Amino acid sequence: MMTSPPINWAGNVTFRARQVHSPSSVEELRQIVASSQSIRALGTGHSFNLVADTEGDLVRLDGLPPRIDIDRRASTVTVAGGLRYAQVARELHQEGFALANMASLPQISVAGAVATGTHGSGNGLRGLATAVAGLRLVGPGGRLTELRRENPQDQLAGAVIGLGALGIVTDLTLDIEPSYDVAQWVYDGLSLDRLSDGFDEISGAGYSVSVFTDWHADAAQIWLKTRTDRPGAGRPGDRWLGARPADGPRHPIPTMPGTWCTVQSGIPGPWHERLPHFRPDFTPSSGAELQSELLLPRAAAREAFVVLRDLGDRIRPCLQISEVRTVAADDLWLSPAYRQDSVALHFTWNEDTAAVLPVLAAIENRLVPLGGRPHWGKLTTLVPEDVIGRYERAGDFEKLMAQHDPAGVFRNGFVDDLFPRTS
Repeated sequence: MMTSPPINWAGNVTFRARQVHSPSSVEELRQIVASSQSIRALGTGHSFNLVADTEGDLVRLDGLPPRIDIDRRASTVTVAGGLRYAQVARELHQEGFALANMASLPQISVAGAVATGTHGSGNGLRGLATAVAGLRLVGPGGRLTELRRENPQDQLAGAVIGLGALGIVTDLTLDIEPSYDVAQWVYDGLSLDRLSDGFDEISGAGYSVSVFTDWHADAAQIWLKTRTDRPGAGRPGDRWLGARPADGPRHPIPTMPGTWCTVQSGIPGPWHERLPHFRPDFTPSSGAELQSELLLPRAAAREAFVVLRDLGDRIRPCLQISEVRTVAADDLWLSPAYRQDSVALHFTWNEDTAAVLPVLAAIENRLVPLGGRPHWGKLTTLVPEDVIGRYERAGDFEKLMAQHDPAGVFRNGFVDDLFPRTS
């Protein structure tokens, strides 16, 4: 039984569930689902909105057997959905394999990250959900369903970023490749004019590139990650576009210790120890923050930068740091990068909802008309119909929900607002 209401990682959401379950087997999970009229899965709680909230039952998956099964012939790994990326990555690397991409935080759960469209950064890197070759979920009545990429009905493309609305994902099969090394450099002092004028060069300079700024001071920081097994690894010289190599370890938030972050200074290391910004053995911050993110067509980057600099005086008092990333287009129905190469504009805000929301509204009012789509797990001031109206396959996803969950067992207020019930 639940002794106190669970909260999310940031502490801005207190879940209203009547009970939280932690099954130790898939069979136990099936029984829990079969006996519930309303149930949702809760991952590591790193969403900042009500996507996982429910007044029914919540289920945590981290107590399920920690399955990590590598299929060398197929170049895939099947993992338990409740595992964190850090756990999966360590095991893969020990066996000589790698994922193509990781998010900045390795502490997030695989199923939760995939379901909300989480991504890393890189002109050629698609979101984490695109690595999913198959998944298994527990549906109404405890029924097990498996979806595969080779399914001619193409349901996987609709189900992967599923917002928890199709069932409880127990296992995911991910594409893998041979292990590789990555070197990471940080450059300080990039001017915002150089960021705007040279964004294509900057974002395309490495396997994974992020830029951090507050949009107020005329300064930005570049985090450049390159694969050592590919041409062009590294940046020669002491300066690049007027920016200078960092003289020590850096954290994206200047007041935080750089030792919490993955190794920099161009020292090569395993992929899973460089692609994330943060080390798995350190909590990246206290959690006392709010986050929002918009993904826009990459061609709109320069215009978006002008808007954010214009709003810099309003943004800075509420902001801890903003990150600029790129995401390659994909064909997943509810992906914020659906069929558009994207620039992702991320904001880590102070934990002050009343101060943050008006500023976020001002940003969204000017950037959403450029083609912006908000991240599914973060804050937005857009009304739900404006959010879902930006997805041309939304109607197909609604049909998928009706097929997999006709009684709405896995719905919640978040899903109902996006896809109102018809009866």
